[in-house]
Amino acid sequence: MPVFCHRCGTGLPSTARFCSICGTVVNVAPPRTSRPLVRPLAGRMIAGVCVAVSRAYGWDVAVVRILTVLGCVMSSGFLGVAYLAGWIGIPEEPLPIPGSMPPQP
Repeated sequence: MPVFCHRCGTGLPSTARFCSICGTVVNVAPPRTSRPLVRPLAGRMIAGVCVAVSRAYGWDVAVVRILTVLGCVMSSGFLGVAYLAGWIGIPEEPLPIPGSMPPQP
C-alpha cells in the first residue's frame, strides 16, 4: 500500500514515520484484521450475540458469556436490553449456497 505525505504529497516507504521532504509526521493506520460483526449460525446459545462479539474482537466466547451474565445481574437488566438490541441489530451470517466455493482467507 503506497504511503503519501498529507502535506506535500511526496511518495514515502510504508515504514516511514516522517516525510523526508517537509518533515511532517506520517500517520499510517494499521490494517484491520478483525472479522465482521455477524451472528453465526453455529455455536450459539440463545441468539449468537456473545459469539459474534467474541469473533469480531478475538476474545474467548466463554469470557464474553460470563461477563454478559454478570453485567446483566449487576446492571439490573440494562445489559439484557443491550443484548436484545444486539439480537435485533447484528445481522445473521448468510446461509451457505450449496455448491459454492468457501471464502478464501
